Amino acid sequence: MGRVMRPWIQSWPSEDRVGTPMQSTDAPSWQARRSIPALAVGAAVCLAATMITVPRTVLATASNVQQRNMTTMPYPLMDPSMSMGYPGQPSKMTNILYGLNTLILTAFLGMAAVMIYAPKQFSIVMNKLAPQLPSEKIVEVEKTVERIKPVNCTCQDRGKAITADQEEASQGYIGDKHPPSTFDECVKLHEEKRAHELNDSELVEMTLRGIIPFHALEKTLADPTRAVRIRRAVVSRTPGVHHESTLEGSLLPFEDYDFGRVFGSCAENVIGYMPIPVGVAGPIIIDGVSVFLPMSTTEGALIASTSRGAKALNGGGGVTTVVTGNGMTRAPVVSFADVKRAGAAKDFIDSPEGQEVVKKAFDSTSRFGRLQRVTTKLAGSSLYLRFKATTGDAMGMNMISKGVQEALTVLSRDCGFGDMNIVSLSGNFCTDKKPAPINWIDGRGKGIVAEATVPKEIVEGTLKCTVDGLCKLNISKNLVGSALAGSVGGNNAHAANMVAAIFLATGQDPAQVIGSANCMTLMEPTEHGDLRLSVSMPSIECGTVGGGTVLEPQGAMLDLIGVRGSKDGQNAIGLAKAVAAGVLAGELSLCSALTVGALVESRKCPDMVIKWLKADMATDMNHNRKK
Repeated sequence: MGRVMRPWIQSWPSEDRVGTPMQSTDAPSWQARRSIPALAVGAAVCLAATMITVPRTVLATASNVQQRNMTTMPYPLMDPSMSMGYPGQPSKMTNILYGLNTLILTAFLGMAAVMIYAPKQFSIVMNKLAPQLPSEKIVEVEKTVERIKPVNCTCQDRGKAITADQEEASQGYIGDKHPPSTFDECVKLHEEKRAHELNDSELVEMTLRGIIPFHALEKTLADPTRAVRIRRAVVSRTPGVHHESTLEGSLLPFEDYDFGRVFGSCAENVIGYMPIPVGVAGPIIIDGVSVFLPMSTTEGALIASTSRGAKALNGGGGVTTVVTGNGMTRAPVVSFADVKRAGAAKDFIDSPEGQEVVKKAFDSTSRFGRLQRVTTKLAGSSLYLRFKATTGDAMGMNMISKGVQEALTVLSRDCGFGDMNIVSLSGNFCTDKKPAPINWIDGRGKGIVAEATVPKEIVEGTLKCTVDGLCKLNISKNLVGSALAGSVGGNNAHAANMVAAIFLATGQDPAQVIGSANCMTLMEPTEHGDLRLSVSMPSIECGTVGGGTVLEPQGAMLDLIGVRGSKDGQNAIGLAKAVAAGVLAGELSLCSALTVGALVESRKCPDMVIKWLKADMATDMNHNRKK
C-alpha cells in the first residue's frame, strides 16, 4: 500500500511552490486534500497490523459460536493454563489481553505511518490551532521590522578594481558605520529635520518612496554635492525608465564643482555638469582695446576660423562699434469687457500723463530698472503693452517683469481701470526667445553696429580672395538669398555660431541666441580698393550679472573680456560689443572661404585654417624684419 500511495503523494505540488510550511499560505481546501492520502495510508497500515497481530482473537471468537466442543489447540501461542470453561476455548482474560495488544500496536503503526507520509500536516494543524490557545500559553514572536537595504551610491570608474573603501560604500555605510535603520526610524528623522544624519542608502530609499521630494534634496540635506550624488543614485534605481541603472556609473562628472551657486539660480534636479570645450579667438582689437574672445563649442574649425577673421580685421586697425539701442522688453496682455473700455485704456497709457504714471510705478521697483516707454497695440477688447526699459548690467527679464507687475497694479487701482483683467504677464508682443520682426525693427536688449576696414593686401594675402569677390558673394548670399527665403534678421552667413559660442562661455541664456543672432552683414569696396564691412545687430540680449554669470567658470570668461560684474550698465554693453566683433570676424572668414571654394576642405580639416594662420604669421614676421 505504501508503494502504491507514495507516488501519488509525491505528485502533489510541494510547499516550496505554495508557501513556507510554517505559514498559513496554503488554502484550507488544499490542506484537506493533502490530509486525504495520509489518512488513507494510516488506515491501511492499521488494518494490516490488526490482521497480522490478532488472528487468534478473530478465530477464537468464531469458534465460540460454531465449535463449542473443540478439543484441539491449533494455535500453539495460546497458553492452556489460562483456559477456562469449555476445553480449547480462549478465556475472557485472553481475549482482553489480545485486544489491548491490538489497540496499542494499531495506534503505534498508524502514528508512524502518518508521521512518515505527512509530517508537514502536523505543522499546519498546529498553526491552525495556535490562535485558539489561551494567550498566556502563546510564545511571543519577535516583531519583523522593515529595514532599508544598503545600496552602492558611489560613482565608480568603469573598468577599475573596487577598493576597500568602495566596497564599504557598496554596503551602504558611506561615511557612516551604523547599520541600516528601520523605515520608521528614517521617517522620524526626516520629520525632525534630521535627514542629513541618514546614510546614503537610506536617503536613496526615502527618495524613491517619495518621503523626501526628488527636487528638494539640496534643501533637505544642506549639502548640494551630496544631494547631486543621491539624485544620481535615485535616477539609476527608478524602475520603469529607459536605461535603468546607467547614470550612476556614467562619465557625466559631478565632483569638484560648486553646486551651491547652481541651486536656486541656474538649474534644478541637478545630476552633474556638462563639460564643453572652451577656446579663445583672437586677440581682436575692439575700439582700440585688444581682447581674446572665449568661445565654447563642439563645432570644429569655428574658433580657428574666427581667429583668422580677427587677424584680418586687426590688419586694418580693428573693429569700431556704435551702440544703437539699449532696452529690454516685456509685453503683458490685458482684457476688458468691450473694445470701448480697451480703447480708453490705450488712450490714457499713450498720453504723457499715462506714460508718467506708468514710469513712476515701474521705476519704484528697482535701483537699476528705468522705463523708457510703453508701446500699445489693440486687438479687439485685448490690449498689449510693450514695456521697454534699461536694466543696468543684468539681462533684465526678472527685473522688468517685476516692474511691469507693479505698473499694472497702479493702472488698475489708481487710474480708473479696475475692470482690467490681466490675461498674461507676457503676451508674446515682447518678443522673447522666438523669431519676431518687432525685435529686428524696434530692437531688444543691446543694439550694436560693428564696422571695420580691411586693406586690400590683407584680403588677398590673409583671406586668399579679392575684395570684389567678397562683395559679390555677400550680395548674392546674405542679401538676395535670405530675401528669397523670407528670412527676417537673417541677412548673414552664420552669426548664430559666434553668438552661441560666446553665450555658452560667458553664462548667457542659450535660448536667447534666437533673437540675439539677428544680424545684417554688409560689404563694399572703398574708394581706395579696400574692404569695408559691418554687422548690424539690434537685439543682443546679454548681461554680466545674474543668471549663469554667477558660476565661477563663466565668470572667469567675463574676466577674460574685462566685463565681469556691475558697472552702471557698461559691462553688459561691453559684452554686446565683443559679441558683435566676434560675429564680424566670423562672417569675414566664412565668406572668404566660400569665395575661394574652401568651405568643405576647412570643415573636413580644421588644421587647414591653422596652416593659413601660421603662414600669415610668418609673412608678418618677414615683413617686420624688412622694416
